[in-house]
Amino acid sequence: MDELSLGVPKPVLERLPDDDETAAADMQEAVAGWEQRLNRAIEDAEDDREAAARVLEAIDRFEQRHETYDDLVPELRAWGQSPIYAIAWRTLYADVIAQLHAHDELGERLDQERNARLVEDGIRLQDL
Repeated sequence: MDELSLGVPKPVLERLPDDDETAAADMQEAVAGWEQRLNRAIEDAEDDREAAARVLEAIDRFEQRHETYDDLVPELRAWGQSPIYAIAWRTLYADVIAQLHAHDELGERLDQERNARLVEDGIRLQDL
């Protein structure tokens, strides 16, 4: 499987306040770390299915974090706080997930692995 290349989308960085450069740096550092860990997980996997399973586990964590930030936006607004950072991180997680699915070989494997998990879960539920 090919090596992954992830990045922070320019529109996300442009939405951040101009006077705060640390948030952009934090996002770029986080994405670089995710890219490195995911590439290591793919490299260490015995086959493409195991690699897809490891990436799918990361996607599941990214989806949970996306939901957390999504839930935080209205709460911040209710308290009169700016939700700009929560929105930026929420958007970043969604974009990274999209980048992983857009990867040629990996995207197809992720769909297969997710479908396999659905079938496994369905079979286990029927056995109860």
